[in-house]
Amino acid sequence: MKAFVAGATGETGRRIVQELVARNIPVRALVRDLEQARAVLPQSAELVVGDVLKSDTLSEAIGDSTVLLCATGAKPSFDPTGPYKVDFEGTKHLVDVAKTKGIEHFVFVSSLCTSKLLHPLNLFWLILVWKKQAEEYLQKSGLTYTIVRPGGLKNEDNTNKIVMSSADTLFDGSIPRTKVAQVCVEALSQAAARNKIVEIVAKEEAPEKSFAELFTNVA
Repeated sequence: MKAFVAGATGETGRRIVQELVARNIPVRALVRDLEQARAVLPQSAELVVGDVLKSDTLSEAIGDSTVLLCATGAKPSFDPTGPYKVDFEGTKHLVDVAKTKGIEHFVFVSSLCTSKLLHPLNLFWLILVWKKQAEEYLQKSGLTYTIVRPGGLKNEDNTNKIVMSSADTLFDGSIPRTKVAQVCVEALSQAAARNKIVEIVAKEEAPEKSFAELFTNVA
């Protein structure tokens, strides 16, 4: 297995890279700025320059990777096209190139509540709408996928246990980004994670479950 990570320098993406490195899985990390990337990513990660908005940069960047993890996301800005470009067009470019490269598993970090049009997050230029469009494009692509929908993201890890549920069943809660990264990387080796949408939060009172149990229990 060789993993390609898009959005590698983001808060969630860098934790995905760290998790892959910790498991001795070779990583190609897509970055736009090498200097910035070297400051936040493990030395053993192979850095490749490219941009999800420029599809012609992606085939060479993916190289000989066999699995792909996408943790891109539009940053809050005054550009109303940001979420459309990054969360939909960028993901669409990755999906299209992944098909041509024979990627075996595509893990996409989305968000809780993508099906709720009237959610407050959609005030940020319809960000959940475009994430939902990206989810559907991936689902129709023919690629093996896992769509991970985390709750509110926390930078600090904690000892809370992961709660995993099927699509459109969790509507609030939060989760550390480190746990999101663990779920994403674990999905690559769990047969029960294939072609599923999983919603995840972390709760102190939740029972401890193995990843195999968590993924198997999702319809």
